[in-house]
This record gives sequence, C-alpha cells and structure tokens, in this order.
Amino acid sequence: MDPQDLRDGLLQLILLIISIGLHEFGHAWMADLRGDPLPRMQGRVTLNPFAHADPIGTIAIPAVMIFLSPGFGLIGWGKPVQISLPNPKTRRMDDIYITLAGPAMNLVLCFVFAVIGGLGNFDPKTQEVVIDFLRMGIILNASLVVFNLIPLPPLDGSRLAVRLGLYSEELFLTLARWGFVILIILINLPPFTRLMSAGIRLLVLPWFGLWDFLA
Repeated sequence: MDPQDLRDGLLQLILLIISIGLHEFGHAWMADLRGDPLPRMQGRVTLNPFAHADPIGTIAIPAVMIFLSPGFGLIGWGKPVQISLPNPKTRRMDDIYITLAGPAMNLVLCFVFAVIGGLGNFDPKTQEVVIDFLRMGIILNASLVVFNLIPLPPLDGSRLAVRLGLYSEELFLTLARWGFVILIILINLPPFTRLMSAGIRLLVLPWFGLWDFLA
C-alpha cells in the first residue's frame, strides 16, 4: 500500500468511527429526550465515539476492508443503543423519533463538513488532507443515511417500516433472522449497488452545492 492509500485509509477509518459514534449518539440522545432512562444508565448519551464503538463492527472489519481489500466497499456498525420505550401511550412515535435521530445526525455531519469546507478557505496545495477529510466525510455520512434507511433488520429502515405499518411484527422478526444474509447478498448485486450509488449521489449533491456556495 502506497503512502497516499494509507493516508486515505486512515482518514476513512477515523471518519467511520466518528460518524457511527454520532449516529448511535443520536439514537441515545433522542431516547433520553423522550423520557427513556436506559441509554443514560448505560452511558450512551455521550459524544465520545468509543462509547458507541463495536470492536469488531466499528474498527476491526472496516480496517480489514480498508487496508486489505481497498475498492471492495466498506461495511461497519456500532454498538446498538438499547431502549425500553417506557411510555405505552407514546411508544410508537417515540420509536420513530429515536430511529430517525441516527440518520439525522449523519445529515448534521454532512452540513458541518460542508460549512467548514466552504468557509475554511483551505489551500488545495498545502491543506489537501483537510479538504479530502471533509469531502470524504460528506460522502461517508450520506452513504450511512441511505444505507441505514434500507428496510431490512438490523438497519433503521426496518424499525420505521414496523412503526409505519409497512411490516407486521411477525414479518420483522422473520426478516431479523435473515436480515444480515440478505444484506450481504444485496450489496453484491449490481442493480442494487447502482440504486444505492444513485441515492448517495443525490444526497451528496446539495452538500457540495452548499460548500461551493459558501466558498
């Protein structure tokens, strides 16, 4: 691996740890806001990304994919935030808000990276690594939003599908047994990857547009 690839790999890994951490913090923060005491009791209402990191899913597997299989793609996950949804009257809406808060935090990161990139007036010759970090951050977080909204367990989209009445609990439990296998198959199917890429490009465009507008 040449120095450029090593640098890019390290940037990707750092960004993934930060982005997954903020995603899971979003779930925990919203659960806390909606009166669920469990995430705070478990120390999850924190911006420390390592409190949300899964040693295998956040660090080991992504590192192997980045450094040993570059170009294959990137898969990673954080430690799931456990919730108890203690209020029966608001349980459905609580779950929807909590579920959406994860991808919303990734959109916040896209916004932050775009604003810093636009207002930072970075010199491409001397500050290339900063520019690359910010651009990678936008693309990675847009990818996390699109990927997490796929309606298959264990992704956020599956919880939304249940709470919006698109899935029954029985169907959700059935899919949960096979969700990871189905996802692995899907991400290796060219039509699915093309669809995902189109969704990511569509989501990335406004953030780079904001970057250019502010520059």
